[in-house]
Amino acid sequence: MKHVLPPIQVVTPTLPFANASAVKTVPHAGKIQTIPPLEKYSAATATPENNIPIRSKTPGSGRLAIVIDDMGGSLSEARSLAAIGVPLTFSIIPGLQKYREVASFAASGGIETMIHIPMQSKGWPGRRLEANGLLVTMADDELRERVAGFIKDIPGAVGANNHTGSEFTEHADKMRSVLETLNEKGLFFVDSVTTPQTTGILVAHELGMRSARRNTFLDNEQERNYILGQLNQAVRLAKKNGAAIAICHPHPATIAALTSALPRLSSQGITLVSASKLVR
Repeated sequence: MKHVLPPIQVVTPTLPFANASAVKTVPHAGKIQTIPPLEKYSAATATPENNIPIRSKTPGSGRLAIVIDDMGGSLSEARSLAAIGVPLTFSIIPGLQKYREVASFAASGGIETMIHIPMQSKGWPGRRLEANGLLVTMADDELRERVAGFIKDIPGAVGANNHTGSEFTEHADKMRSVLETLNEKGLFFVDSVTTPQTTGILVAHELGMRSARRNTFLDNEQERNYILGQLNQAVRLAKKNGAAIAICHPHPATIAALTSALPRLSSQGITLVSASKLVR
């Protein structure tokens, strides 16, 4: 019997600001490294449908990349995701408590890694940012130095995407400093699209840099049916455009949903691939 995921739910993905008590902190280099709450994504940033107009050679099929953001805080999360047994891309925040261990684990298991670069969001400093995060007030040299440091911290990374950054990514001059540094080292960029006014993908195109932008977030709501509905949406986009990029996070509900659903996507004409396969 052919199994299919539940029908797509028509939902406008939003995420309320997290309570301060819910924010996780971990030590790093003598400081407290903080994972800020996820940004609140508006409908305008929720599902860019025509970001990757790559037509599939086979009707009803497509390629889908799943990027797991916020990796580096837990090795057990990495192991659980790897156990699904399908291609995934881990996007690791430099400086989190277990980021080196997660990067090493991914490398040993052939799992693609990216650098999840912390960037200033709207409302900062009211909204927290990692101690090593990028601010719009930073000079070009400081931005380049920090990004170069991230690349050294995660030497196996083949690309990068922004962590939060609804403010930072709207500043083309700041993004140029970041992307030029990545491009010089041969890394690609995936724009997480945390603001409709992001300049990330535009600057990447100007630089002739391999790049893409995500199509949908899977887990703005940490509830199984919502996540499966968003995954169905990603499948639909992959079939429509030939390819799609979905971003999610290592929450228990997300890991459980992916574990049950991803191995069955091949029967629906979907080929799961690493993010590097979809950048151009």
